[in-house]
Amino acid sequence: MSILFALMATCKSKRFWTWTFAGIIIYLIPVLIRYVTGSMIISFLNWPGYWIGHIIPGNLSEKILVNMFFPGAAGAIAGEVFIGYHLRLSLSVKLKYLSRFVGAMFFVSAWSLFQFWGYQLSIYLPFSPGSNLFESYFVFPLNYVIAACSILTPTIIYSIKNFIRNTLSLKAS
Repeated sequence: MSILFALMATCKSKRFWTWTFAGIIIYLIPVLIRYVTGSMIISFLNWPGYWIGHIIPGNLSEKILVNMFFPGAAGAIAGEVFIGYHLRLSLSVKLKYLSRFVGAMFFVSAWSLFQFWGYQLSIYLPFSPGSNLFESYFVFPLNYVIAACSILTPTIIYSIKNFIRNTLSLKAS
């Protein structure tokens, strides 16, 4: 059907906004920790602790954890909701994951473009001279790999949610 209809319906979707805002909040938590502590290093998220070449950052575990939610899962849900409204039907499993993949790639591309623009501005952190506020373009390929894997994040989160809900309902009976 209409792309404009699908876009407007996606923007009205509670599920889309829930995943987007949750992803942004998860993305901002390490940023806030850095500003509060005044240190670039978050010890429990700083694995392996040193850069491997230019592609694998020192905070790899943080990057995986954060990027699995934003832009990855937020984009995946956006793609799923958009395609569902565009086709006006319930999606098969194959089409659901394909639309999640396309959405995740779209979001990570837009986010990488924003990061690249910010990196070019050379805005340095006040407490860590020489550390750009935005990430280097060398890690963009890793962002795409994480986004490709993040199409499974909503499924995993929904499975955990259902397990907890079922467990609590069994205990209440």
